[in-house]
Amino acid sequence: MEEQVWISQAASGNAHAFAHLVERYEKQVYHHALRLVGNPEDAADVSQEVFWKAWRALPTFRRESSFSTWLYRLTDNACLDLLRREKKRRGDASLEEDEGSSLAQQLPHPDPSPQERVEAQERQASLEQGLAQLSQEHRRILVLRELSGLSYQEIADILGLSPGTVKSRLARARLALANYLRQSGNFSP
Repeated sequence: MEEQVWISQAASGNAHAFAHLVERYEKQVYHHALRLVGNPEDAADVSQEVFWKAWRALPTFRRESSFSTWLYRLTDNACLDLLRREKKRRGDASLEEDEGSSLAQQLPHPDPSPQERVEAQERQASLEQGLAQLSQEHRRILVLRELSGLSYQEIADILGLSPGTVKSRLARARLALANYLRQSGNFSP
């Protein structure tokens, strides 16, 4: 497999091989970071940090998981570090997003009507508010599964949990989000 060759060469210091890996995964890493931090500039910073850390740590990559799972774990940790730093800097325990950096405002819409656009933005805003109300643990699991589309095993590898624990936490996270949306009047069974 070509990727395995790139990984081996990059681990030996071949920058050209590492560039292939970056090209292959940069969008996935960026979008995963964007979903977790909610700000394009922060997501770009996190992405850069992730690939810098990956380059430095690649010689120690043990291949117990896939390269993409390893990158997701690095991204997840970098996002958590950034959110913690922001929380300390702001002195804000709620981790609310800055005005104007709403994920709903950043996502492209495939030519819906004005009414459909407004409805979609309202749904997205409600979902973001619901995600913001969840614990970091629940938000991370939901983003990894529902938005990044990772398998239970991949999530387990990233978070250092068993697949069974991932499933139970994901069920609790979905329930917490549904309860929030129901209470806010934005969800009906």
